[in-house]
Amino acid sequence: MLKGEIIIPPDKSISHRGLIFGALTKSRIEIKNLSQGLDCINTLNILKKLGVKIQFLSERNLILDSSKGFFADKKINLDCGNSGTTTRLLAGVFASSNLDVILNGDNSLIKRPMGRIIKPLELMGAKIESNDNKLPLRIIGTDLKGIAYKSPIASAQVKSCLLLAGLNAKGATKVIEPILSRNHSEILFKYLGAKIETGKDEQGFWTKIEKSELTPKPIEIPGDISSAAFFMVAAAIIPNSSVLIKNVGVNPTRDGIIDIFKQAQIDFELKNKRLVSNEPVADILVNYTEDIKPFTIKGEIIPRLIDEIPILSVLMTQAQGSSVVSDASDLRNKESDRIKTIVESFRDLGVLIEEKEDGFIIEGKKQFKKSAKLKTHLDHRLAMSYKILSLINPEPIEIEGFDCVNTSFPEFLELLNKLG
Repeated sequence: MLKGEIIIPPDKSISHRGLIFGALTKSRIEIKNLSQGLDCINTLNILKKLGVKIQFLSERNLILDSSKGFFADKKINLDCGNSGTTTRLLAGVFASSNLDVILNGDNSLIKRPMGRIIKPLELMGAKIESNDNKLPLRIIGTDLKGIAYKSPIASAQVKSCLLLAGLNAKGATKVIEPILSRNHSEILFKYLGAKIETGKDEQGFWTKIEKSELTPKPIEIPGDISSAAFFMVAAAIIPNSSVLIKNVGVNPTRDGIIDIFKQAQIDFELKNKRLVSNEPVADILVNYTEDIKPFTIKGEIIPRLIDEIPILSVLMTQAQGSSVVSDASDLRNKESDRIKTIVESFRDLGVLIEEKEDGFIIEGKKQFKKSAKLKTHLDHRLAMSYKILSLINPEPIEIEGFDCVNTSFPEFLELLNKLG
C-alpha cells in the first residue's frame, strides 16, 4: 500500500531550455526548480564557460546573469557529455553567433546522428564541420537567413535547434512537422516575448519565428511527468493505495499517459490546474483501481508517451484482457532495445507477452512466477519499471544493474519509501 504525497524532480527538457533561453535574454533572471540531472548540468557548465554568471540561491534555484552575452577569445571546445539536447539546441544558438566552437561528447553521444540538424542549418547558411554527420561538430558562427523547412520526422530537438537559429536570422524561419513534437520551446519563446506563431495546415504542424529580442522574466520549471509516471502506475496497481503527486507538468504534447489512464478507467484526478511560466501544471491524485481495462497505445499518441511505455507495460499486466503497443519501433533505439528487453523480462516472470516488430501484446491478470532475475541493460526506465513490478510480485525480483537509476532519478527509491 502506498499513501501520501510527493514532489517529483524537475522536467529535464524544460530545464535545458530555461538555461539556454534565459541566457539569450542577455540579462539577469531567476530560474526556479532547475533539474540537477547530469545532462542539464552539462548545459549549465557550457554557459559558464562562455561567460554566463551563475549564482545558486539553493540547490535548484539560481540567478543567471548573461548581461555580457557569450564570449570566447578563440576557438573553444565544449563538452556536452551524454546530452543530445544540449548538443542540438546549442548548435542552433552557435550557428548564428560570433563564436567558433567545437561541440563534443562522450562515447555514446559521438555515435548519435547530427545530420538531421546539420542539413537544415546549412540551408540557412551555417558553417559546420562534422565527423560524417556525427560529433565532434565545429560551428563557425555567421549570419543566417530564414528558411521554410519540412522536417521528415517529428523531433522537438530539431525544431528547437532551427527556432533558436531563426531567433537571430534574417527573415522568417518556419519548421513543419508531420506530427506535433514537444512544444516546450514554443511555449517558452512566447513567454519571453519572441515573435513566434504556430499552426496546422495541409503540410503539417508548423512553427514560424522571426528575429527577436527576448524579454527577461523569471523561469520556473515544473515537475517531470515521465518521472511521475512510475508513481502513477504504482498507485493504480497496488491495493489500497492513494498518492498525490504535486507540481507535475501536463503539457498536451507530453501527457499521453493521462489519455491512457482514461482509456484504462483508472481512478485519478487532476487537481489545482494552473500555468507556470506558461506551461500547464497540475497535482495528480491516483487511487488503486481494481478493474483496470485493457488499452491500446498506437499512432499519434506515441510521441506523447514514448518514455512512459516501459512503466505502462507494467500497468498492462494488471488489465483485464489484452493490451497492445504498436507503431513504437523507436523503442528499439533507446538506452536499450526496450521492446526486446521488456519481452524477455516479462516472459521470465511468466507474463503472457507476444513480441512485435513495433511493440508487443500483453495478456493481463495472469499469474507471475514467484521469482526471477531481470536485466536492466543499464536502462534506467526499465530498472524503475521492474521495481514497481516487484511490488506486486509475491516473491522478490532481483534487478540486475539497478544502480543506473542514480544517474537519472537518484531520488526514486527515497520517494517510493516515503509512500510506504
